[in-house]
Amino acid sequence: MAFIDLAKSRYSSRKYLDKPVDRELLLQVLDAGRVAPSAKNSQPWHFVVITQEEPLVKVRECYDREWLQTAKCIIVVCGDHREAWRRADGKIHTNIDVAIAIDHMTLAATDLGLATCWICKFDVMKCVRALGLPDGVEPIALLPIGFPADEADVNRHEQLRKPLTETVHWEKFYFKPFKR
Repeated sequence: MAFIDLAKSRYSSRKYLDKPVDRELLLQVLDAGRVAPSAKNSQPWHFVVITQEEPLVKVRECYDREWLQTAKCIIVVCGDHREAWRRADGKIHTNIDVAIAIDHMTLAATDLGLATCWICKFDVMKCVRALGLPDGVEPIALLPIGFPADEADVNRHEQLRKPLTETVHWEKFYFKPFKR
């Protein structure tokens, strides 16, 4: 599949089949995150894979949505602020590096016939306690992963995304009035 087709196929699934994801498939997804680039090759990420019912219940409580009950696996993607590269002006790159790893994993999952949903609006402190995370390690996203029981229109981007003419600037930034 061409990369642009893969990227257009990825969507935020909120309904999964009642079927566990094979460990080998999960390892392929995790490996895609592992090989993601990071600032100064710091790799400030940790992937906590949750597949057993008791820890799943605890993680699901961090984002209380009925649809999350259908996910048989949730990867809690954490950033280690102690390991991240810091730019000269003090900006810490943890979130950027972790976002790249998550994006690699979501695309790898899609390529394997799996679906994901990138969740950032969850109770972070409840998640820290549920996983017993040490100081400096922050859960940045919950990534439910499974076999989709729904589907998305691969052509939805034509209606849902701004055209390149609104987002691309050649040679310098120039103001474009907002048109939505």
